[in-house]
Order: sequence, then C-alpha cells, then structure tokens
Amino acid sequence: MDDDKTRNNDTNQDDGLAEDQHSDYQPADRFDASAVHHLSGMYKNWFLDYASYVILERAVPHIEDGLKPVQRRILHTMKRMDDGRYNKVANVVGETMKFHPHGDASIGDALVQLGQKDLLVDTQGNWGNILTGDRAAAPRYIEARLSKFALETVFNPKTTEWQLSYDGRNKEPVTLPVKFPLLLAQGAEGIAVGLSSKVLPHNFNELCDAAISYLRGEEFHLYPDFPTGGAIDVSRYNDGQRGGVVRVRAKIEKRDSKTLVISEVPYSKTAASLQDSITKAIEKGKIKARKVIDMTARHVEIQVILAPGVSPDKTIDALYAFTDCEINISPNCCVIEDDKPQFLTVSQVLRHSTDRTMGLLRQELLIRKGELEEQLFFASLERIFIEERMYKEKAFEQAADQKAVLLFLDKKFTPWKPKLLREIREDDYLRLLEIKMQRILKYNKDKADKLMAKINAELKGIEHDLAHMTDVTVAWFKHLKDTYGKDHPRLTEVRSFDTIEVTKVVDANEKLYINRQDGFIGTGLKKDEFVCNCSDIDDIIIFFKDGKYKVIRVADKIFVGKNVLWAQVFKRNDSRTIYNVVYRDGKKGPYYIKRFNVTSVIRDLFHRQPQRRGRDNKGDA
Repeated sequence: MDDDKTRNNDTNQDDGLAEDQHSDYQPADRFDASAVHHLSGMYKNWFLDYASYVILERAVPHIEDGLKPVQRRILHTMKRMDDGRYNKVANVVGETMKFHPHGDASIGDALVQLGQKDLLVDTQGNWGNILTGDRAAAPRYIEARLSKFALETVFNPKTTEWQLSYDGRNKEPVTLPVKFPLLLAQGAEGIAVGLSSKVLPHNFNELCDAAISYLRGEEFHLYPDFPTGGAIDVSRYNDGQRGGVVRVRAKIEKRDSKTLVISEVPYSKTAASLQDSITKAIEKGKIKARKVIDMTARHVEIQVILAPGVSPDKTIDALYAFTDCEINISPNCCVIEDDKPQFLTVSQVLRHSTDRTMGLLRQELLIRKGELEEQLFFASLERIFIEERMYKEKAFEQAADQKAVLLFLDKKFTPWKPKLLREIREDDYLRLLEIKMQRILKYNKDKADKLMAKINAELKGIEHDLAHMTDVTVAWFKHLKDTYGKDHPRLTEVRSFDTIEVTKVVDANEKLYINRQDGFIGTGLKKDEFVCNCSDIDDIIIFFKDGKYKVIRVADKIFVGKNVLWAQVFKRNDSRTIYNVVYRDGKKGPYYIKRFNVTSVIRDLFHRQPQRRGRDNKGDA
C-alpha cells in the first residue's frame, strides 16, 4: 500500500508540472538499477518548443515581407554593407552571422537561392545554373549587391520595426517594409515540423496588374510563372491553396521526323534529371528511341533521337506519360501571420500585401509630412528671431545665464505662438542659439519666403495624397511595372492539357504466354503457349470454363488456376469489344448464346457473365 501511495504521489507531481516548465530530470547512476524516473514531464513541452521554433524561425515565410528569417537577415546585412559596389559573398556571409546563429553553410545556400531568383540580388560570377543543376562557385569567388528594385521597395529604416539580435549586440528588423508582393514573386518552399510550405512563383507584371485590379475593386486571377519556362495547366490550381494541383510540362518540338528537342524543362527539374528519366523509360521499353543527347548550356537543349519508323507525335505523348516531361506540383500556401502558421490562398496573400503596401506608403507620407512641418516650424522661428532682431537686445546679450536667455526668448515669442504649428519647446530655443552670426548677417528674406512657399506646396501635395491613397498606391504599382516589368516577361505558357492515356501510347514491348496445364500466365513463360503482345502496364482479362472471368495485371509469372478458356489484353471503357459466350442451362437443358461487353471491373476478383432474365446461369460455358 505504501508503495502504491508513493507511486501515485510521483505521478501527481509529474502531472502537476506547469505547462511552461520542463522536467528537472537528472541522469542517474548508470549502474543504479533501482533508480526509476517517470518521463511524463520530460517531453511535455520540448517537442512543441522545437516545432514552434522551426516553423517560426526557419522554414516558413512571413506574410508581411514574404521572407524567411535567414533571407531577411541576409538582405539587412547587405543593406548595411551597401556602398554601390559588389561585395564578396564570403564577406556577406560572415557579416550575416552576427544576426543568424546557424552557420555559414545555410547562409551561403540561402544567398545563392536569392541570387538565382534574379530579383533582389545583383550577382557577379558563377552563381550556378537552375537549368543544369550546377552549383555556384565558392563564396570567396562570387560577388553580390542589392538590386535597384530591392533598394527602392524593400528598405526604409523609418518604417521598420526593430528588435535585438540573438546575442543582443545588434538590432535587426522584425520584418522588412516591403512595398510589393514579394512572396508571390519569388515563391517559397520549406519543410517544418508537422507542416510544410510551397508557394509557387508568379509573374512580376501580373502581380502589379492584380494589385491594381484589387485596389480598383475589380476581379483578378493569378497563375504561376516559372523561371524554367514550360507550360502549365491551372484548371486545378485552387488559387494556390493546399489541395490544388498544377500540371507542368516541358516544351517539346519536332526538329525533323527523327529528332525531338526539349527546350524548356518543368519547374524543379533540371536537364540532367530529365535526361535520366527519359533514359530509364527507353531502357524499360516504354519509349522507342535510339539515344538521348543533353546539349544544355545557357539554354536547355535535350535531343531525343527516335528509332526508325517511330511516330514523333506518339513519342511526344509517351514522353509526357512516362517521364518527368510532365509532373504535378501541389502548392501549399502556408505563411506566418500573427506569430502563427496560416493556410491562405494566393489571392488572400496578394490582398494582404497590397493593403500593407498602401499602409507603408501612407506611413512614409506621414513621416515626410512631419519632417516638413518641423522644417517649416523652425524656418518660421528663425525668421521671427532674425527679423525682430532679438539677438540685439540687451536682455539677450547681457543675460546672466542660459536660463535667463530662454526666459527672454519665451517672452518675446509670446505674440507669435498662436500662429505657429506647435508649441515651442526648450530645445527649439537652444537650436536658435546655435545659429551662427554669419548666417544671421547673410539672411535673405526673399530666399526664406521661397523656401517656406516650397515647403507649403509640398505639404499641400502630401495632404492631397493622404486623401487619395488608393490612387497613390495604384501609381506606385504602375511605376514598378513601367520601371522593372520589362525585365520579367512571362516564361511559362498557361494552357489546358489533354489527358494522355498511357495504354494508348505505351508500346507492346512484351509477349504474354500461358501454361494451361499448370495454371500460370505471364511474360516470363517463354517456352509455353503464346497469347498476344502486351506492355508491362496492361491488364489481362481471363475467361474460365465455368463462365467466370477476372482481370489481373501483367506479371512475369502469376498463378490464375486451371480451366482457362480464353485470355487477352483488357482495355477499360472498351464498348466496341463484344464477347460471345455459349452456355448450357444445367446438364441437360438447352444451350444459350450471350453477347456482352466488359467496360470496367475490379481487379483480381472473379466475375460472372451477365445472366439471362428469369434464370440463373449454372451451366458450363
């Protein structure tokens, strides 16, 4: 009983651990066999903490700027280092390590990926090739700097929210003030703990047009655009939400009757991987081709040399059916929003980004307005101070201390205070005292009036813009499109794909044999009775003498049983093939003839022929 009470108390203590606390478990002596520890508190929060960290700090992009933490820190570092010239990638990586605590390899790989997207980073040197899969040169050999687009749209220290770095020595942005749907332009892919994210890249110009349409209250549609080109079928894209599918095809052209040329590869594939998949299909006999030649350099060029007498059109369909020339990509638009992963649509991301862009533009206008008002305010103070010759009065010149001077100025400015933009503070008076005599002597009233008129005109323009933020945001996206859009034409063709039935394009490269005596059928029974030609993906329909039939997959050797009456290749939904069966009603009854077709069945199950109305078919066929 005492032992039971002790165990119960231990259990209650473990269960009573606070949710935000970990177990105080200490490893026992390895030789102490009597030591027993309960594990309930050890894993209560550790896994959740790890999963949350990976999701928030490693793998999933943030909806505000469309960047992962490592990408954000790289761009922040490059802005700190920016002087208009290229920097060694090795130096950028080293500086980024002040903010990113995960080693130089992860930083270097992330920077190379940013450079290959050709949007935010201006590159110099060998940065690899997404078409061939070639890696970039070592970081000490390649250089990078921020692009003009990045400098214009990504950074603004006045509108950036800052936080301390992991070691507390530096400040880094919580998110960058990106005034563009960067996440949709670049795409993102990451695998976290328990979830993943896969946002496909979209066209730069189409994103600008979609943002403008949204601002104007018009309908818009967004479809992926891949840097590798090709063609896509977006009929099941589902607005980029999880559960959708995008079919992607390579671009295949007929050079002549014996040569096919692949000039664009599906997204996420390289020329080398595509060549390997074609070679395997040829080896398996699914495609009749003599050889495959990869001549990819700056542009993709994979030549497929056909065998004599082979149809190029049929081979193109076979390439789409049996190789990576056609793949399915499943998008999963998972982003961080309010410190939590959210599953959104592409349209929702664009709306959020456009609204954020408008908010940032408004914030910049308000900041500029405040700066101009401060400039106008001090210009007014300076003018009054100089024109009223306050610096010449005895109370000013013979003041006992600074406090007396400030009291004098405060008294002298009293009549003008109602006309000023704000109240005069002590630091404003101190700033007046710092005006040099040379400036006072050269003060030009007309020049000061022109400056104040210019400031007032700009303030008036800002007030107008603040009242028409939609038009301002539309103008911003038009500016981006006009300035940078010509460098980002659509590379991927959007069209509908015909469904290719593999049974129609596959070659009958196998021979089917049957051993009726032992009850085996397959392609490996070379010495037995020949049935027909077939392919390794075909189905076989088998009729037995008792009137039953079944459909099976082609195999090297499979037991089906004795008393096989007839076997042949089975085609689904084939209503043209008519089966004629003669059977007898019982042992002494009349004979009947039944005509029927078989359009679809369940594999590996026995089926009976359609029965005559009013009677059961119990006789032999």
